Amino acid sequence: MTAVSHVSLARISLAALAVGLLAAPLAAQSQQQNQQPPASIAHPDLWPQVKAQPQRDPAVEKRVEALLGTMSVEDKVGQLIQVDIGSITPAQVRETRIGSVLNGGNSGPYDDEYAPPAKWLKLADEYYDASMAAPGPKIPIIWGTDSVHGNNNIVGATLFPHNIGLGAARDRDLIREIGKVTALETAAAGLDWTFAPTLAVVQDDRWGRTYESYSEEPEVAADYAGAMIEGVQGKVGTRGFLAPEHLIATTKHFLGDGGTGGRDQGDTRVSEQVLRDVHLGGYPAAIEAGTQSVMASFSSWNGEKMSGNKSLLTDVLKDRMGFDGFVVGDWNSHGQVRGCSNEDCPQAINAGLDMFMYSGPAWKTLYANTLREAKDGTISAARLDDAVRRILRVKLRAGTFDRGRPSSRAYAAKFANIASPENRAVARRAVRESMVLLKNEGVLPLKPTANVLVAGAAADSISQQAGGWSITWQGIDVPNSAFPNAQSIWKGIEETVKAGGGTATYAPDGQFAKKPDVAIMVFGEKPYAEFKGDIPNLEYSPGDKHDLEMLRGFKAAGIPVVAVFLSGRPLWVNAELNASDAFVAAFLPGSEGGGVADVLFAGKDGKPKYDFHGKLSFSWPKRPDQYVLNRRDPNYDPLFPFGYGLTYAAPGKLGQLDETRPAGLEQAAPTVFFERGQTPPGWEIAAEGVRQSGVDHRAQEDARRLTFNGPGSVAFTAPRPFDLSRESNGEISLVFEYRLEGKPSGALTAGFLSGGKLASVPVTGALSATAPGQWGRLAIPLKCFAARGADMASVTAPLVLKATAAADLSVSDVKLDYVSVPMTQCGDEK
Repeated sequence: MTAVSHVSLARISLAALAVGLLAAPLAAQSQQQNQQPPASIAHPDLWPQVKAQPQRDPAVEKRVEALLGTMSVEDKVGQLIQVDIGSITPAQVRETRIGSVLNGGNSGPYDDEYAPPAKWLKLADEYYDASMAAPGPKIPIIWGTDSVHGNNNIVGATLFPHNIGLGAARDRDLIREIGKVTALETAAAGLDWTFAPTLAVVQDDRWGRTYESYSEEPEVAADYAGAMIEGVQGKVGTRGFLAPEHLIATTKHFLGDGGTGGRDQGDTRVSEQVLRDVHLGGYPAAIEAGTQSVMASFSSWNGEKMSGNKSLLTDVLKDRMGFDGFVVGDWNSHGQVRGCSNEDCPQAINAGLDMFMYSGPAWKTLYANTLREAKDGTISAARLDDAVRRILRVKLRAGTFDRGRPSSRAYAAKFANIASPENRAVARRAVRESMVLLKNEGVLPLKPTANVLVAGAAADSISQQAGGWSITWQGIDVPNSAFPNAQSIWKGIEETVKAGGGTATYAPDGQFAKKPDVAIMVFGEKPYAEFKGDIPNLEYSPGDKHDLEMLRGFKAAGIPVVAVFLSGRPLWVNAELNASDAFVAAFLPGSEGGGVADVLFAGKDGKPKYDFHGKLSFSWPKRPDQYVLNRRDPNYDPLFPFGYGLTYAAPGKLGQLDETRPAGLEQAAPTVFFERGQTPPGWEIAAEGVRQSGVDHRAQEDARRLTFNGPGSVAFTAPRPFDLSRESNGEISLVFEYRLEGKPSGALTAGFLSGGKLASVPVTGALSATAPGQWGRLAIPLKCFAARGADMASVTAPLVLKATAAADLSVSDVKLDYVSVPMTQCGDEK
């Protein structure tokens, strides 16, 4: 395999030359942050023309027009709206003719995130039946899901390495196979459509979605895009295209999502030239491969939200490039368009969005507003018909009109296809190919006859090796039992060593009774997704150097140590590299941990069974402040450059690295407001009519007892206002632990203070669900406060507890976090 596609490179390069432009240095992105931003209107003639596929089928177009002719305005508006399954029932689909549903990262069938495949299929049938029983023409509903590294929402599915690891594999054929397996395992559960692949070209590795990107280089995305689309959808022009074993694919997030300065849902401030030559990346190849949907990005381009940018969604994507599928929004992304709310945004439809993606209880309001605007001409009849025509075209191409209920389709209910031996073998191959060897001072490959110590809690944590978007959105604290067909890295090593005649011992804390021949330490980032994953610099584990101390402990004991590092991005690990004899960047390998052992260990003949294959798809920093570190930048100075990767056949030496931590590194904005009895620096706990005292929860005086003698309030107050608008749009909650010391005499509320205004929700009943004297935890979605008028961009106190009468409770661990709660659960209100 070559590293990049020459055809894809030529397409992009010729497009630039045709207008007499050269690729601007990517550093221009950071340089432009402090300059007047360029315009946010694209010029279609500067963008490449694309041979969009498939060509239109006259029979399909005839059916589309016939359907349009029978549809009322109400029918048409229903097709424009997609609602999260946590917000809409099948009965409501029947009432309102909604055309699509999705399961967000926090949604599972019947509110069960750990639902087995049969439950997914049962609910898919119910939604389908409701859509076909709705009044008017019979138009099947379609269900979209984030199968971003396998069918990762379903217990037992095969999970592949995240895209950053696949980018290191440089194997287009492997990508195609992964697409096929993902489609097959998703189709088994009766779902129609995946929101993948992500083609972001990430330029700032602080972004919490870096691992969803194949590479910092657009050529890698261009090389992979067509192969992944073909794997998911089937190859255009063959009988397999959108056949029952395939899905509708989504290319996302259009456009510039990787250039937001490391901030989720941020602003990509670059010239049109850079937007085209860097961030367009794999989109031409995806359109040529026949992608049937494109997802508009949450992010902005030079201040204008992509969901409202007509020049890009319509003039460039649809008109210039010829894309004739449909454009879907991201999670309530239309609500961020200037002048819009989540429930009212004709601007997005007029700009070229064809389908709203909506989550929340007020989807009927969005429907009613869109219907009114379609009737009064705010959304023209031509634009409405164009959007519906595109959606119907894709549904017809995908066979949804002809294949009946999800459970009756050719590959539905064939649950043996989920994590079949063949599919797991593809995933294990992907693990082997995606790992990058950064250092090897003669210790690898290991002898399977050795006495091996495996250390680090991550070694036996499938959720940590799988990362975010694994069963749950953030992937946090998912037990190994939720991955019944997976193998942890430790179990893979144990199996290999046992078969080779050696001894393997697992000690998460690194302790041992008998000195081992070698230690393999598995460590790295805990799972995260957007919001939670954004970081201020690239230092690994600031403030907690336990992993480093364990590595140094092995060194001091004279034990050779192999570091297996799990991460969603390159990080500053100079000290950890110095403390290791071998260092492997395993990224986020997914469910087949045995693939790690395949490469670390030799066979019985002493020769490697598999050599290292991976080459860095992201440049590796030598300092923690090198978060913008891309090959085309001036003064490019990485520790390991793009394309680096040692092998057994081509070893290399790494000298002692500088471990000096630069002064003045930017720190993360606080997401923990009270922990271990302390608030962040500069914060205070302001009380009126309340006596405070320290009490013990997990440690000495790590909680605060709040005794209200009558009406009163307690506020956890920041030294200056801070912005939680992004978090309030996602599935992030205000979480705190509490203990009622007795039954409250009156009502209790929890609120947000912003701009001098308090937005509160009642919590008396929710707190009383836990017996007095027992600790409980309450999670209130940030959306609850936003819906009550809080200015989430200017929060001064993220928790204000108020009582109308005497009350006595203790509080600890006040923070923002992802918790699996319904986004409509606002304290006592449901």
